[in-house]
Amino acid sequence: MAKSLISRQLILFGILLVGIACTEPKKEIVVPETDLAQEALIPMPLKVIATNSAFALDQYTAIYTSSTEGGIDEVGSFLSSKIQSKTGLRLPVNDTEGSTVDRVIYINQTDELELQENEAYQIYITKDSIILNAKTNEGAFRGVQTLRQIIPEKSNDSLNEHSIWPIPSGKIMDEPNFEFRGVMLDVARHFFSVEEVKKFIDILAYYKINVLHMHLTDDQGWRIEIKSWPKLTEVGGSTEVGGESGGFYTQEEYKEIVDYAAKHHMMILPEVDMPGHTNAASVSYPFLNGNGKSPKLYEGTHVGFSTFDTRKDTVYSFIDDVVREISSISPSPYFHIGGDESHVTKKNDYKYFVERVEKIVQKHGKKMIGWDEVATANIDSTSIAQFWNSMDNARAAADKGMKVILSPAKKTYLDMQYDPLSEYGLHWAAYIPVDSAYVWKPETYCGIPMENILGVEAPLWSETISNSKELEYLAFPRAIGYSELSWSTETNRDWENYKKRLAKQAPFLERMNINYYPSKLIDWEKSEYTIEKIKKD
Repeated sequence: MAKSLISRQLILFGILLVGIACTEPKKEIVVPETDLAQEALIPMPLKVIATNSAFALDQYTAIYTSSTEGGIDEVGSFLSSKIQSKTGLRLPVNDTEGSTVDRVIYINQTDELELQENEAYQIYITKDSIILNAKTNEGAFRGVQTLRQIIPEKSNDSLNEHSIWPIPSGKIMDEPNFEFRGVMLDVARHFFSVEEVKKFIDILAYYKINVLHMHLTDDQGWRIEIKSWPKLTEVGGSTEVGGESGGFYTQEEYKEIVDYAAKHHMMILPEVDMPGHTNAASVSYPFLNGNGKSPKLYEGTHVGFSTFDTRKDTVYSFIDDVVREISSISPSPYFHIGGDESHVTKKNDYKYFVERVEKIVQKHGKKMIGWDEVATANIDSTSIAQFWNSMDNARAAADKGMKVILSPAKKTYLDMQYDPLSEYGLHWAAYIPVDSAYVWKPETYCGIPMENILGVEAPLWSETISNSKELEYLAFPRAIGYSELSWSTETNRDWENYKKRLAKQAPFLERMNINYYPSKLIDWEKSEYTIEKIKKD
């Protein structure tokens, strides 16, 4: 049934192309020779084959999808809106009346792909058509990001009567190396607004990142409304590092972020850090506290001094409520319990806590993720360890059959300074310049079997940053490199080639008003904005 439907859709597409060919001929479009293989695509696709002609994107181009149901038409509308923001062209989507159409972009959902992954896609570009084939809406959306990257920043106006944007012809076959490709944002040390988070999502999605991990709670702040425990935000959300007023997301605001991310085929992964990093919760409800001290609001950056009382049943009743409320508004299959740097929790109490919280998370239909310390507890193979510090813990997790997320602090921590002169960031793990961030191999870094590696995540802790401008300085361009490390195969990754492609991202980053760090390791594509920025930094 599905194949016959696909066949009918392709027949309709063929009729559409014939109809275009039979319209009154217009003056031939002149396009320059192009080379698809030389485009600055990030992350690098699995295979690119150039045919050295071009598709002339112009006012006579339209977008069609294989269906107007099931969300594939929304992918077409997304592409149309992004083309308009870049070129000013308003391309109709699935409009068969009232438009003069010479060329088409066709987004086709089909099971008949050579590639098998859910996010796999293929793009065929000729002079008259662009056909994007994908198994899923998610795969189509990833392919759309590739199309966005090969649309020129400027039109070619000199050879034709109207503006065209020549898109290089050829074939692209692509699928991800890892299914989990994440960036983490710490909104607890400093709070970031809904709009700031949305802007971050926009840029991450362009580079095929599919997880935004939100570190929602810490000693300095509790950032998500829990209706059954209102003081968490009334008290615990009232401050942040440095003494500013803090803030929090209502559940409706959190759902707004989740929905916005979903439209970009990105998962929001919620984290409630415990049993350590819990001072904000204990200030709000002192019965939670287990360190023997009277909790007070904390605005510093020291870690490891707080803990829940892991032997008190009422603490687990509290955690049950928190996990239940967040899980009910979070479609993510995962719930992150933190578990790091719980230095004042006794070893056996820590293990008892993790094992008991794992069951609470599972009770609410989620798989537990924790920082690599959780692997010291007796947890089952469905839970996931996030390696940040201890290779021994990461390997222990793999030995238990668990999946591991790779976030080694020495390589992936976005809050580390680029060099001693960096304006923001820390350097306790390492200085991480743009090349060091890219030149490592997740597949072999820990000696963990590939089948145990869920993916790669780059965490951005916010002790030294408080707004989007500062966030972007630390995140970009390094997050772009992590997108390639997690999407592209090892054989398709090469620093010398990557840095040339990265240099050509400057016009996009500038158009999106991203305050990226203009590393001198990169010969950035020059514009007035870039030149002034390099002089300043």
